[in-house]
Amino acid sequence: MFKTTLDKFRVVAFLEGCSFILFGITMPLKYMLGFPKPNYFVGMAHGVLFIAYVVLLALVVIQYKWPMKKAILAFLASFVPFGTFYADKKLFRE
Repeated sequence: MFKTTLDKFRVVAFLEGCSFILFGITMPLKYMLGFPKPNYFVGMAHGVLFIAYVVLLALVVIQYKWPMKKAILAFLASFVPFGTFYADKKLFRE
């Protein structure tokens, strides 16, 4: 199903974006309701997904010979909520 590096990268990018959105739920739970556990788990998953995103991005840039501008935009997209979803539509499809 996900045979190419780009396919794997797109899946991780989607999950990374979802984990960013989950922070919108878990942060109020932590700071307004005093319930920190969900934020801990989402934070851990987000960290692992971010590392996977960066590693797969490097592999995709090398394998597909992406220009530096595209690589930098893909990297910056991981710092913006909904950025990976937008980048998937505009950058990641070949």
